[in-house]
Amino acid sequence: MSATPRPALLPLLPLLLLHVPRAARAQVNPAVCRYPLGMSGGHIPDEDISASSHWSDSTAAKYGRLDSEEGDGAWCPKTPVEPNDLKEFLQIDLQALHFITLVGTQGRHAKGHGNEFAPMYKINYSRDGTRWISWRNRHGKQVLDGNTNTYDIVLKDLEPPLIARFVRFIPVTDHSMNVCLRVELYGCAWLDGLVSYNAPVGQQLILPGGTIIYLNDSVYDGAFGYSMTEGLGQLTDGVSGLDDFTQTHEYHVWPGYDYVGWRNESTAGGYVEITFEFDRIRNFTAMKVHCNNMFAKGVKIFKEVQCYFRADASEWEPSAVSSVLVLDDVNPSARFVTVPLLHRMASAIKCQYYFADTWMMFSEITFQSDAAMYNNSVPPAKAPVVPTTYDPTLKVDDSNTRILIGCLVAIIFILVAIIVIILWRQFWQKMLEKASRRMLDDEMTVSLSLPSESSMFNHNRSSSPSEQESSSTYDRIFPLGPDYQEPSRLIRKLPEFTAGEEDTGCSSPTKPSQASVPEGVPHYAEADIVNLQGVTGGNTYSVPALTMDLLAGKDVAVEEFPRKLLTFKEKLGEGQFGEVHLCEVEGMEKFTGKDFALEGLDGSSDHPVLVAVKMLRADANKNARNDFLKEIKIMSRLKDPNIIRLLAVCITDDPLCMITEYMENGDLNQFLSRQQAGGPTAAHAPTVSDLRFMATQIASGMKYLSSLNFVHRDLATRNCLVGKHYTIKIADFGMSRNLYSGDYYRIQGRAVLPIRWMSWESILLGKFTTASDVWAFGVTLWETFTLCREQPYSHMSDEQVIENTGEFFRDQGRQTYLPQPMLCPDSVYKLMLSCWRRDTKDRPSFLDIHRLLQDSASEE
Repeated sequence: MSATPRPALLPLLPLLLLHVPRAARAQVNPAVCRYPLGMSGGHIPDEDISASSHWSDSTAAKYGRLDSEEGDGAWCPKTPVEPNDLKEFLQIDLQALHFITLVGTQGRHAKGHGNEFAPMYKINYSRDGTRWISWRNRHGKQVLDGNTNTYDIVLKDLEPPLIARFVRFIPVTDHSMNVCLRVELYGCAWLDGLVSYNAPVGQQLILPGGTIIYLNDSVYDGAFGYSMTEGLGQLTDGVSGLDDFTQTHEYHVWPGYDYVGWRNESTAGGYVEITFEFDRIRNFTAMKVHCNNMFAKGVKIFKEVQCYFRADASEWEPSAVSSVLVLDDVNPSARFVTVPLLHRMASAIKCQYYFADTWMMFSEITFQSDAAMYNNSVPPAKAPVVPTTYDPTLKVDDSNTRILIGCLVAIIFILVAIIVIILWRQFWQKMLEKASRRMLDDEMTVSLSLPSESSMFNHNRSSSPSEQESSSTYDRIFPLGPDYQEPSRLIRKLPEFTAGEEDTGCSSPTKPSQASVPEGVPHYAEADIVNLQGVTGGNTYSVPALTMDLLAGKDVAVEEFPRKLLTFKEKLGEGQFGEVHLCEVEGMEKFTGKDFALEGLDGSSDHPVLVAVKMLRADANKNARNDFLKEIKIMSRLKDPNIIRLLAVCITDDPLCMITEYMENGDLNQFLSRQQAGGPTAAHAPTVSDLRFMATQIASGMKYLSSLNFVHRDLATRNCLVGKHYTIKIADFGMSRNLYSGDYYRIQGRAVLPIRWMSWESILLGKFTTASDVWAFGVTLWETFTLCREQPYSHMSDEQVIENTGEFFRDQGRQTYLPQPMLCPDSVYKLMLSCWRRDTKDRPSFLDIHRLLQDSASEE
C-alpha cells in the first residue's frame, strides 16, 4: 500500500453522523432487485445472444429464451456435452453493467416433443468481455443444480449476486448427453458503474474467549495477494452487516462474514487505502460507507477520509476531498456514513480511511454519480423518450405524402396476392400428394435421383429379377413421403412416417403381394404388421400378422397385481404417453409361477424383487390405451430366457400398468461403462470370453424374436439389462430414459430415431425388418467390445451419419464402417462386418449369428 503525501487540501468538511436504523441498506437491495432483464420478454435482442455452437438453425442461441417455444424450442449445442468438458455455453450481452441476483433455466419442451435439459450448469461472467470469472456461491461451490425435466422453470438465487455485463451459462453433466437450455437473468441496472476495487486483504480478530472472527472478503472475484485487485466482492453485494459483527445475515457461515476488517497496527500511516475503478468518467456527488461501530470491542467508524480523483489513465489529481467525522461513542449501532464528493469528475477514486480505534470494519461502499439514484420500488428505467416538438413554420408536402400512401397500398396488395398464391399452392400440393399415394398403391414407377445415376424403383410384376438388378432396383414398398430427400444430399430431416408405415414400410391399406418381393429377400421383410406403440411414445414394436392369433379371443396370460404392493424407488424415464418406474415388490413369485426364476429372488418368498413398471398416463388418448393393451397381450406370450418377461399387470383401473423384470445391474451400456471407468465392479471387469457370452445371449434372444417375425427396431446395449453372472435380457424402454437422449436423432422436434444403430434401408427407405435388426445387432456387438466407451460414429455428426448411409446405398466403396475394437477378436469383427452388408439377403440370420458366436467360444 502506498502512502500518498497530503497536498494542499480543500477546506475540511465536517460531517455529522446520522444514526441510521439497522434496516438501512445499500443503494441496491438484492431482495427487491429481481426484475427479468429481457430474455423471456424479448427486450434483449437476438444479436446480443450468442453461443459456442448450435445443433441447427432452429436451435440457435436466440431461441434460448426462458418460457418461449420459438424455433425448435431452445438453444442446443452442436454436440453432446461431455463430463469435465466445459466448452459449450450460451452467452448474453446486457450492453451495460447489471446487478444480477437470480437466474432461471428450462429445458427444451417443444410442446411435448423435447427431451433435453441441463441437469447442472455453471455461470461465467465478465464486466469488460475480456476477463471472465467463474461464479461461486458463499461456500465456494461453482455448479448449480439445473433441471430435472423439459418443462419446469427452475429459479436459483445467486448468493452472492454478481455484477456483470456478459453472462455465460455452461451446461454440466456427469455423463455424455445432449442438453438444451432456455434461460433468464433477474436483477437491475448497476448504476454505481463500479467495475473493481483494490484493497488490503481483510484480517482475523481473536476475541478474548479465543473465538476467531474472519474479516476477509470471501466472495471477492479478483486476484488475491497482499492486497485484492481487479475485483468486486462483499463491499458491493448489497448486504449490510449487523450491529454485532460476530453475527451474520447468512446461515452456516463464519463469524464476521458480512464485514471486511483491518487492524490499525498492521497498516502504514494509520489508514486503509482503497482504490475504486469505474466504467467511465462520472460526476460524483457522494460516497456511502457502511461501518461497524462496536467501540466496546475496539471497533469504530473511520475518523477521517481523503479521496483522490483520476480521469482515464492520467495521474492522480493533487487536490483531494477530505472529510473529518464527529465520532459517536454513545450508539454502538452499525451505520452508513455519507461522504460528499463535491461533483468531482473522475473514472477512478482512491480513498484513505483513517483509523479511530484498533479496528475498522466495512460491509458496503456505494457511490452516487450523475445524479443517478436507485429506486427499488420500480423496475429499472428504460431509455428516456425524447419528446417530439411541432414547428408551425414547417409545411407538409402533400404530394410526397400521397405518393407514400400509394406505395404502401400497393405493397399491401402485393403481399396479399403472395399469401393467396402460397395457400393455393399448398392446397394443390396436398391434393397431388394424396393422388400420388393412390397411384403408388397401384404400383406406379417412381425414380430416385442420384448425382451420377438415376435408379428406377419399378413395381411392375412383369419385370424379371435380372432386369430389376441391372437397373439398380431395390424394392420400395413404402410410398415416397413429401419430406423424403435423396441420399445424395446432406439429409437434415428424415421421412415423416405415418402410423401405418413407420415400422416396416408397408403402405396402407394395400398389402404388398408376394410377387413384389425382390428375389432373395426373406419373406419376413414383407410380413403384414400391426403397430404396438410403447408406453413412452417412443419405441414401436413391429409384430407380424402370424402372431395376431395371440390377440384374437384370448385373455392376457398374466394376472392382475395389487398395485398397493408396489414400492416406487425411482423414475427410470418418461415419454409422450407414460412413464417407466423402478419399483420394489414382495411376493411376486405367486404371480409368476414355479417355472420361472426371478432375478434377485433366490428362492426366498419374502425377498423383495426389483421390477420395472411401465405406466400409461391417465390422460392418454384412446389409441394409446388400445396400443398399451395390445402390447400387454403380445408381451404376455413372449417367454425366453433372454427376453425381459411381463410379470403382471394393473389394468382394472387407471393408470394402466405393466410390470416387467428388472435386472439388478441395470442396462448393459452403463454396466460396461462402469467397468472401464473404474467403478465399484471394475475389480471384476469382464474378459473377452465374458463379452462374447453376453453377445451370444443377445443373439439368442433376437433369434427367438425373429422366429416370431418380431422386429425390435431399437436393439442397442441401452436396451439390454444385466443380471447376475452376466445374464442378459433384451428390453425396450431405453428410448424413454433421458440418459440416452443423445442417442436419438430428432426430426424437427417430433419423431426420434436411433440413426447410429439403424441400417441404411431403415433410414433412407423406411424399412424395418429382421435384417435391419441384424444390422443393429452388429452395432450392439461393437458397443459391447468397446466397453461402451463411446457412441457409434462418435466422430461424425448426425447429418454425416445419415450421409454415410447414402454411401451404403450407392455401394461405391466410400462408406465408413465402425473400426475394430481393441478387445474384439478378428472372428467377431468379421461377424460385425457381415451384419453391415449392403444387401439384406447377404446378412446372416440370427440363427446363424447365434451359432457362429457359440462356435467361436468353443474354439478358444
